[in-house]
Amino acid sequence: MLYKIQELWGCGFIRPDSSDNTLKFEVRKIVDLIEIVLPHFRNYPLLTAKQHDVELFGKICCLVFDKQHLEIEGLSKIVSLAMRMNSSGKRKYSGDEILNSLLIR
Repeated sequence: MLYKIQELWGCGFIRPDSSDNTLKFEVRKIVDLIEIVLPHFRNYPLLTAKQHDVELFGKICCLVFDKQHLEIEGLSKIVSLAMRMNSSGKRKYSGDEILNSLLIR
């Protein structure tokens, strides 16, 4: 199925993940995310709470596409949006810790 999605979308790559012995499909190019992946999920929204994460991810992608991640204010917006994603998951670092670690460098 992953190869079919890759073929349909014409982007991304498939890689093995030895940590859980699975294959992962990844799209990393911001243009592919904005022009292919996100429109797919607008046309065919998930019927679960994860759709909210897709919408937040779309906002993050737009900020990166607009190069706002290169400025402190934009980076702060991105971290804030990301912290609202996957609310049931465990976080290793807080948003403040992430920002502080990035701003120190």
